Amino acid sequence: MNAFHAYDIRGIYNVDFDKNDVYKIGYFLPKMLKVDRVLVGRDVRVSSPEIFEYLTKGIIHSGATVYDVGLATTPMIYYSTAKNQFDASVMITASHNGKEYNGLKVSTTNALPVGYENGLQEIEKLMNTKGIVIAEKKGKIFPFDVKDSYLVFLKRYLPDISKLKIAIDCSNGMAGLLIRDLLGDQPIYLFEELDGTFPNHDANPLVEKNVKDLKKLVKKENCDIGIIFDGDADRVMFVDEKGNFIPPDFMIAVLSHYFLKNSKLNKPKVIHDIRTSKSVSEYIKKMGGEPVMWKVGRAFASRKLREIDGLFGGELAGHYYFRNFYFSDSGILASLLILHVVNKLKEEGKNISDLISEIKKYHNSGEINFTIEKKTEAIDMLRKTLTRNERPTAVYDFDGYRIEFEDWWFNIRPSNTEPYLRLLVEAKSKSLLSEKLAIIKKLLKDFELS
Repeated sequence: MNAFHAYDIRGIYNVDFDKNDVYKIGYFLPKMLKVDRVLVGRDVRVSSPEIFEYLTKGIIHSGATVYDVGLATTPMIYYSTAKNQFDASVMITASHNGKEYNGLKVSTTNALPVGYENGLQEIEKLMNTKGIVIAEKKGKIFPFDVKDSYLVFLKRYLPDISKLKIAIDCSNGMAGLLIRDLLGDQPIYLFEELDGTFPNHDANPLVEKNVKDLKKLVKKENCDIGIIFDGDADRVMFVDEKGNFIPPDFMIAVLSHYFLKNSKLNKPKVIHDIRTSKSVSEYIKKMGGEPVMWKVGRAFASRKLREIDGLFGGELAGHYYFRNFYFSDSGILASLLILHVVNKLKEEGKNISDLISEIKKYHNSGEINFTIEKKTEAIDMLRKTLTRNERPTAVYDFDGYRIEFEDWWFNIRPSNTEPYLRLLVEAKSKSLLSEKLAIIKKLLKDFELS
């Protein structure tokens, strides 16, 4: 079975995993987490009903009870897990992946993520070594409505949008379940209908072609901002008033205007991942926060934010985490908070692009993929070669390496699931960025698969 990954269980349904695998996961999950009740939600993908059927069959055959939320966003499940004191929950979703994919995001007490290192590996082992013995007293399935409770929570953060023109692309994903209930009819909505075949574009806002309709709409309607959600609404990304895509890590700095400006807190901690622009961490310091760099992915970021009692944080992939959201991520909550900032900017006669220009101090390559099998060897070679003649100012050795020099830095990290190395380079000038990028590409050329 090829669906177990660092953060979740995910793959092409009926290729990487099937209903029999899902049944076994359902059966062994309560045993691994030592629980007798499991909260379950699902997205609108075509395969989600069958996965729900076999997952819950496994859970009740183990003797545990299922609380069925029905259709949900992933953050709705995180919130409901913690709010209702569940020690286990599963969201059936493949997030931003294509329609042929599906998967399971598992959480435990206080909505803490269960990744491969802290639970999924054990489930996989049990599936391969233990047999199924159906409990004498099977569990039951109860409907469990959480939508209204979640909306009440989100409405605490509603911005004043009366003077804003907003375009919102729901990507035919789960954001369409809630967003109009929150923001009403004033925004201009794109692809709001829930449709697990994703007929208009894939639900991955990091791919440029998937954002083109939103960019066009923002420019055509002279909007103040464009918002686009992924398939399960745990991620959100933004387009400025000129129709330009805003790098998601920059929105961590934008959020500092909501959390840190005029804050009485003493240097609250703000988490960001190892790929985040130096512009962002410098801006957070300027706003009175203390940036903390950590690994990529919710399985790491959410736990780290809780561990350091951080205030908020985010990732280059468009996840934003909040202390007041059980240290979990929510695309919709992030969008509401960003709209507070955009509204304030408009009152001051400024645009979101003005703020991004103020934050941006470096030139950035964006993430570049190299197809390489010998990932460890390539990473080690790069580190040794590039630090031989130039002394680093900082070295971070998790998620590959981030090595910082006086005027530039790079991060090289392996993909968990594919034969890829992911490179990101940032420098103080365009010419220096081009120079360093060319050097690194040349060094990696011998390792690349043809």
